[in-house]
Amino acid sequence: MTKQEAANRIKKLRQEINHHRYLYHVLDTQEISDAALDSLKNELEDLEQKFPDLRTPDSPTMRVGGEPKPEFQQVEHTARMLSLRDVFEPAELLQWEKRNKKIVQAEYEYFVELKVDGVAISLVYQDGVLHHAATRGDGVVGEDVTHNIRTIEAIPLSLREDIPGRVEVRGEVYMLKADFERMNIERGQQDLPLYANPRNIAAGSIRQLDPAMAASRPLRFFAWEITAGVDVATRVDEYEKLQELGFAVPPDAKLCHTLKEVETYIATEEKRRLKRTFQVDGLVIKVNDLRTSARLGIIGKAPRGSIAYKFAAEEATTIVEDIVVQVGRTGTLTPVAHLRPVRVAGSTVSRATLHNMDEIKRKDVRAGDTVVIRKAGDIIPEVVKVLLKLRPENTRPFRMPKKCPVCGSPVQHEQGEVAVRCTNMFCFSQQRERILHAIGKSAFDIDGLGERIVEQMLQEGLIEEVPDLWELTEGDVLQLEGFAEKSAHNLIAEIQSHTSITFSRFLVALGIPHVGVVTAQDLARAFTTLKALLKASVEQLVEVEGVGKTVAQAAHAYLHSDSIQHLLERYSGVGVKVVPQKQSGALHGKTFVFTGSLGDISRDEAKQLVIAAGGRVASAVGQQVDYVVVGEEAGSKEKKAKQLGLHILSPSQFKKMIA
Repeated sequence: MTKQEAANRIKKLRQEINHHRYLYHVLDTQEISDAALDSLKNELEDLEQKFPDLRTPDSPTMRVGGEPKPEFQQVEHTARMLSLRDVFEPAELLQWEKRNKKIVQAEYEYFVELKVDGVAISLVYQDGVLHHAATRGDGVVGEDVTHNIRTIEAIPLSLREDIPGRVEVRGEVYMLKADFERMNIERGQQDLPLYANPRNIAAGSIRQLDPAMAASRPLRFFAWEITAGVDVATRVDEYEKLQELGFAVPPDAKLCHTLKEVETYIATEEKRRLKRTFQVDGLVIKVNDLRTSARLGIIGKAPRGSIAYKFAAEEATTIVEDIVVQVGRTGTLTPVAHLRPVRVAGSTVSRATLHNMDEIKRKDVRAGDTVVIRKAGDIIPEVVKVLLKLRPENTRPFRMPKKCPVCGSPVQHEQGEVAVRCTNMFCFSQQRERILHAIGKSAFDIDGLGERIVEQMLQEGLIEEVPDLWELTEGDVLQLEGFAEKSAHNLIAEIQSHTSITFSRFLVALGIPHVGVVTAQDLARAFTTLKALLKASVEQLVEVEGVGKTVAQAAHAYLHSDSIQHLLERYSGVGVKVVPQKQSGALHGKTFVFTGSLGDISRDEAKQLVIAAGGRVASAVGQQVDYVVVGEEAGSKEKKAKQLGLHILSPSQFKKMIA
């Protein structure tokens, strides 16, 4: 990037960030998530570090908070309310420690506390009685919100110890997730707009001119620092003193003797943060010894003795470098955004689905756009919105190709559908995706056949469809790059060991439209054999639990098409046998529902394990469900399961049960 290009980008980023900061800090509203705004700020910070002479005093990176509202009396902080520098990787913590040891040579211990996602407040007590409370503001001047802070029961109006003179305590006003959900339910019933997140409500509540409004909100408070009036030697002592004075402190704070201990605590807390009753977006890591921390001093707007480790954000901003069309196993053309790589939700993302042409038109996504992307759990990243003010000039709207980008065949747009499809069922991409789907974990489950090997087999003309795999010889495989006699022998042996497949897995392998693991299981239980299923009418299919009219019609047409009839004959011809579904086993009569990421196995794999043990899998939580397996990033199913009093299992408990 040239200096002129950087200057143009910096200018646009500053305008965009200032716009969102004004909405957030002054008007108590927002258009994009905190994570997306942080991502824009990080990009600006990186550019200003690369081109330091482009940094100006009014840059958003030089500010701590927002402007005070003119309706409130302004309060000048005796000591600046600083913000913390953010880091996202353990390696950055090591660099932080090395820098600090160059400034102050000492034995470093670290006090680690939860970074509660709330609103920072300064509380000043005079002779033990609350005198005034102020927001962070711009770090130097805040707003006097004493009349609203007094309504929060978690904040003592007088200290539990008689301490003469001025005492200043700083902390976080926040709201419980359950209270936030309850307020949104009530607003929904009144047809009012829903709040974006608990922090927004907390920020808006403490800056209401009418204290009765703040009193009606279920706000809480955690204290995390004594700034003046009490002498303590360490952060551990500080937390103990805060509690003695009558303040709640963030739970599970920990003294770590080394950065290795800090990393272990980070890993533990990142896993359980979603189980917290309040929002946590990271950890604050502080040098435990306060004298050492004071000697380290301040750099810019941040103290050197403390740092914020931010958990992986589920949203970030990046640039769409290109829009490329992919072809799936059913011929559907799917536009995919090729992104400038960005870290989100714990992994680096360079692709995001754009779903279909209707979705692209709705969001108006173009190559060159700056976009907000989201990735939660094991969900494929998607583009949330385009930041139009950052759009470069001369961008062009995306157009779906009229010919398949892989085989050049005409594409077809069925009336009433959003999908555009390649009309050539022997298109290379369709063949590859159909084969990969059929040999996957939820179907034949053949190890050693990855995308690269399948592509080689197709390119060499060794296979055209799945049954061709069982006709391969070791000599055929030896033609492929990377194979020797032993590896070729092992692959053929692996393929030949999968000539038997259960009915439900076979239905998944066939790639029937709208039929996944759960629906395949229900069809297999209802009809027990492939012959019985092929004889079933649309009306009989609709009678199966979980099969609606649309699925029934699509499945019936697909199973009776000439191509599938040919495929079934080929499977039979190569010796593949479809065996009846297991009607007994350790989990017979038990129904499972899965929600969230299960770690080292996919949900589809877990479902197949239940089915193999004679159990049943459901897609929705209800009284008929025996177990709900709840992983990371679990959704509303977990909440409903708790309401119904169902048996909830963690992924590790489920794996022990299966074992």
